[in-house]
Amino acid sequence: MARFELKLPKMGESVAEATITNWLKEVGDKIEADEAVLEIATDKVDSEVPSEVSGILVEQLFGKDDLVQVGQTIAIIETEGGDAPTAGTNNAEEVAAPAEVAEIEKTIEAVKETVTTSQDFSSSDKFFSPLVKNIAKEEGVSLNELENIAGSGKDGRVTKEDILKYVEDRKSGAVQVPQAVEAAPKVVVETPKVETPKVEAPKAVEPVAQKSQQAVPVSVNGGDEIIEMDRMRKLISGYMVASVQTSAHVQSFIEVDVTNIVKWRDKVKAAFEKREGEKLTFTPIMMEAVAKALKDFPGMNISVDGDYIIKKKNINLGMAAALPNGNLIVPVIKNADQLNLVGMAKAVNDLGNRAKAGKLKPDDTQGGTYTVTNVGTFGSVFGTPIINQPQVGILALGAIRKVPAVIETPEGDFIGIRQKMFLSHSYDHRVVDGALGGSFVKRVAEYLEAFDVDRDF
Repeated sequence: MARFELKLPKMGESVAEATITNWLKEVGDKIEADEAVLEIATDKVDSEVPSEVSGILVEQLFGKDDLVQVGQTIAIIETEGGDAPTAGTNNAEEVAAPAEVAEIEKTIEAVKETVTTSQDFSSSDKFFSPLVKNIAKEEGVSLNELENIAGSGKDGRVTKEDILKYVEDRKSGAVQVPQAVEAAPKVVVETPKVETPKVEAPKAVEPVAQKSQQAVPVSVNGGDEIIEMDRMRKLISGYMVASVQTSAHVQSFIEVDVTNIVKWRDKVKAAFEKREGEKLTFTPIMMEAVAKALKDFPGMNISVDGDYIIKKKNINLGMAAALPNGNLIVPVIKNADQLNLVGMAKAVNDLGNRAKAGKLKPDDTQGGTYTVTNVGTFGSVFGTPIINQPQVGILALGAIRKVPAVIETPEGDFIGIRQKMFLSHSYDHRVVDGALGGSFVKRVAEYLEAFDVDRDF
């Protein structure tokens, strides 16, 4: 028998960790090679981890909701033959190995049980992000301490900066750890309420802690159904609230005449699909115009880090896509300004199809510098989208509609039927003023209205 270590595989250059969301196999289950053992999730993408060998799952080194680093061993699989790598040992060591392994396994299980008990944050009524909980576990911060940290997020929510500052202050002696922290695990388990330790917290903390505990009363009758948010919806909820809390959102709107684009697409879409094997939608045409405008106005292709502005070298366009379950994901078209219309169409279709099928890779959602969302898909004329942090702008594409419009000609003005749409630009007023925000969306409109109807695809 041999023991194989199943490690968290590398999932992309920008992905260093993932959260275990579900074990598909339990200890004692038989596993075939390439069969999925567990499900993991990064910030936005869910995926499965398959086994490289066939055998029996004998140990799970992490539990559900645990954060795991790339390359860490997450499970032990016992194989029947020489499928797994083994180290050379003498006979005496081979005889002693089973007993030693059994003792080690007992120790690991005991430690895991202790850690799980002492670092169980699920009993709290407050929301803590996976990152904050992970830092708390690593630094030995108890639930009692965590609940008394003055959060700077919305409604007193504890952020990464808050807990890191608390840890630093605790090490330097700037804050005193309450005596009740020593028995925090038992208090959390045995006592339904945790208000008593909070009374001992500094007065400056009390208003924030009390505010975060308050919730708007919800009336539920016998006919109502209560459904818990899934993991992705919880993440989206957190991102949206954090973005509104972080950026000073303002909007600019502009109406665009896209009659030439509609006529051109109707004329070439059949030939395009026949030659390229791809459907030609309006989205890649819009994305092409946005990429050009970002080159003209690099002040929109930035991000904010505290008091610093980071000018992005590459133009990576995020493309908001609705999933079949109603959730939202934003895959990214890398170096969008370097693509022609055919390349843009292929990228848009590829990312859109893989998003709907749940086949996106972690890197597919990383590195965006500006985002476009097509609210017109659902019939909306315009919208006020929320910025995708740490970007500073997002453009909403409204529905294309036939409307009566004034047409100017050398012979005079007259009323005609035109294809028009609204562009809604949300931008971060901390670093983008109205002149830049308005000029950028106007430039996008100019590119769309000047579309060459005689161009080849």
